[in-house]
Parts: sequence; C-alpha cells; structure tokens
Amino acid sequence: MSALSESLRLPDGPVDLARLPTDARPGFEGRKRDAVVAMVELGAELADLQERLHADAYTGGSRRVLVVLQGMDTSGKGGVVNKAIGLLDPIGVRITSFKKPTEEELAHDFLWRIDRALPGPGVVGVFDRSHYEDVLVPRVHAYADEAELDRRYDAIDAWERALVAGGTPVLKCFLHISKQTQRERLLARLDDPLKRWKFKPGDIDERAHWEAYQAAYTQALERCHTDVAPWHVVPSDTKWYRNWAVATLLLELLRGMDLQWPEPDYDVEEQRARLLGEGA
Repeated sequence: MSALSESLRLPDGPVDLARLPTDARPGFEGRKRDAVVAMVELGAELADLQERLHADAYTGGSRRVLVVLQGMDTSGKGGVVNKAIGLLDPIGVRITSFKKPTEEELAHDFLWRIDRALPGPGVVGVFDRSHYEDVLVPRVHAYADEAELDRRYDAIDAWERALVAGGTPVLKCFLHISKQTQRERLLARLDDPLKRWKFKPGDIDERAHWEAYQAAYTQALERCHTDVAPWHVVPSDTKWYRNWAVATLLLELLRGMDLQWPEPDYDVEEQRARLLGEGA
C-alpha cells in the first residue's frame, strides 16, 4: 500500500477545491470502530519515535517538527489536536493558536510572531491556524492589496524552505470540509447546551464569505505547495477519518526522519564499574 502522504498530497498544478472530495477515506477501508483500534496502534509507534526525537535533542541534536493545521471553521483543528496530536506526550508538544494580531505583533512583519512560536529542539510544534491566516483573512476582507499578498506568499515559501533546509520538516494539512458539513456542525453547537460556548454569531457572518475563503485557500495552496513543504488535503467531513489521517501523516513524517537512539559518548562498562565499586 502506498503511503497516505502520497494519497493526500495536493496534486501539482491548478487547484480546484470543488473537485477534491470532503467525504472520502483514502487509505482506510474500515469503520469507526476499526479506526479506534488503529489509533491505539499508531499511538504506540508515535510514542517511540517522539522519544527518539527527544533523545536526539537531549544529546545535542537540533531536529524538531512543525505541523500546520488550516481549515474553515468547524473543520476540526481542535479535534485533531485532541485526538491525533493527543497521542503524543504533551511534554514534547508545543501548540500555538494564532488569533487576531496584537498591536505589538502588527508593529513587526507578519512572520515575526510565527518565528517566536517555533518549537525548540526535540519538540513537535503544532500551529492551530498559522501564518496562512495572514494571507487568507486579508484576501477575503481586502486588508491587503495584491502586491502585499504576493510578497507574503513569497515570504512564506522562503521561510518554509529555510526551516526544512535547517532540519525541521513541515507537515501542512488542509482540513477540507463541505459547506453543508459546516452548517451541520454549527447547528450541532447551537443544539447542545454544552457546546454553545463554541458558537459565535460571527461564525455565520464569516460563513457568508464561504466562496471567498475557498478562493483564498485555492490561491494559498497553489502558491505555497512545494516539494519541500507540500500541502496535504485531508477529507474532514468524517471526524474519525480526519483524526486517523493526520496521525498517520505525522507518523509517516517521523518515520522518514530515520530517528535513531543516540550512541553514548562514554564507556558504558567503565561507568557500570564505577557504580558497582561504590559498595552498598
């Protein structure tokens, strides 16, 4: 079976989101209950590879990982963080959610706050929304002109290339949902007293810009889809598939890093003898 990363990798060339399914389940033939079992199996290997990444940093290495989650409201970024990223040891994870820029952040270039949120060595960083917000929202609401947007696309491309060249692989996931699914999920929030806190009237205001956001995502996906930092389009109408898919993509990325247990820089037997020579 081919790697899931190949199946979900955004095809090269012009992007047509309408032709990319939101309810498909490539790479998984089972049902929800099968996905529950699969997630447990994924968690065991993810834990092993995460510990190897930590061990590499503990002994002087600089490798780290960045996961970028983007998608329309209700696409499930929080669910992925909870269910997929939640398989990792939280000590080795740094999660950042980028909101509206503060006055201090606006005083710098848009990537300033992104740089400050990068994970340290041995850590899996997760951007729940990311630097792509700075080309999506400004395009939809005309906060920036075409020249500025072009500059930002180029800046993102260069920034991601520099990260990867420096030993930080970037996993970019676009959580792709249908407009109908978003409507159902927003209604579900209103219908459940325990989930109404998630709903904001502004969610409906933004929903009115659905087509504009689809166009903005199309542009961002086309302009910033590269060999070193490709986009993966994750069908996200089915929550359990979405979570399994992102966890699997992360597992494949970690496998590709060929993480090995560091060799000791000391004589093991000499240190054993020292301890045994201490007496009781």
